[in-house]
Amino acid sequence: MNRSDGRILTTHVGSLPRPLDLLSPLAAKDAGEPYDKPDVDAKVRRAVAATVARQAEIGIDIVNDGEQSKSSFSSYARTRLSGLTRSDEPAKSRTETRDTQAFPAVYAEMKVMYGARHADKPGRRFVMPPLAVTGPIAYTGQAELAADLANLKAALAASKVEQGFVTAISSTNLELYFRNHYYRTDEEYLTALADALNVEYRAITDAGFILQIDDPRLATHYSRSPGATIEDCRRFIAARIENINYALRGIPPEKVRYHTCYSVNVAPRVHELGLEHFVDLMLKINAGAYSIEAANPRHEHEWKIWEEVKLPEGKLLIPGVVSHCVMLVEHPDLVAQRILRFAALVGRERVIAANDCGFATSAAGDEVHPDVAWAKLEALVEGARRASTELWGGKR
Repeated sequence: MNRSDGRILTTHVGSLPRPLDLLSPLAAKDAGEPYDKPDVDAKVRRAVAATVARQAEIGIDIVNDGEQSKSSFSSYARTRLSGLTRSDEPAKSRTETRDTQAFPAVYAEMKVMYGARHADKPGRRFVMPPLAVTGPIAYTGQAELAADLANLKAALAASKVEQGFVTAISSTNLELYFRNHYYRTDEEYLTALADALNVEYRAITDAGFILQIDDPRLATHYSRSPGATIEDCRRFIAARIENINYALRGIPPEKVRYHTCYSVNVAPRVHELGLEHFVDLMLKINAGAYSIEAANPRHEHEWKIWEEVKLPEGKLLIPGVVSHCVMLVEHPDLVAQRILRFAALVGRERVIAANDCGFATSAAGDEVHPDVAWAKLEALVEGARRASTELWGGKR
């Protein structure tokens, strides 16, 4: 994994805007519905090439495919696992949160406004049918994964960038989406998911890419579990971290970066778990870098935690220095200031600048307009350049 030697490197969390003509077919593909595979495959190849080229043009150092082949950061896994069948039961993830309970009128109004705003946009109203585990889970997505890796390799070959990464969902998040009707215990179920995803993880790193594990559940479990105490959540998180490390077995930590976040909703969010309550557990994950929200207005103050918490030797920090939940485009000087805070605490070579979370986490509904997303990435790169000038010298 590249380090910020001589200047602050930049990256992003993974999901970038998809072309409009990909939204509906991607949703159909990941839902197991009929779609025109040759046409979608061709569109995905073009979208990956264009997305990587745009990242390179802006100046992002560590790029990915923008998840152009996926309807969302998690739903793609539905087509890559055996043992799943359609279910009449709602997914376990469909629950009230501390914030929806605290602001019911706001969330209800937002749901209506979102539906009206996207009613005429293709693919925006597609709902993934619930799935349940009714048989043994195994990884069956080798062909789709191989196509993703080939598309990214081809796009990277045409662009001068520092490094490529590939996102993959954590086993612990999939546990939340599928109801288990096959395995005797939650532990057996989680182990099966980890065994299956280990196949995907190894293929990504074997292909020469950095693997990013996407695990918003670590940070959001507290909000999603209104009756749980912080200690309850810490016990839950500790057990899931054991499972993530099991899923990562055989993969060198320096080839892995781990991402957790508070999800995407641009909404009232006042009951999120503070970083101070789980940072010690997060650092036990066998990864070479940790990607966290640090520009979100509910969490920007948490940079001070690193005055007391020691980043393990050899590890890197990937703080978000532009937000995915604020439509304002950050000033490059603000971005630079955020970077400088972390550089002063953990060391300039150990900081890679990023955004908080994906700008198009679901192809079914961008929270941040694509034009704003790309403008934020431009601010990220310019802010990193200004921070580098402060840290290493030279002209702006």
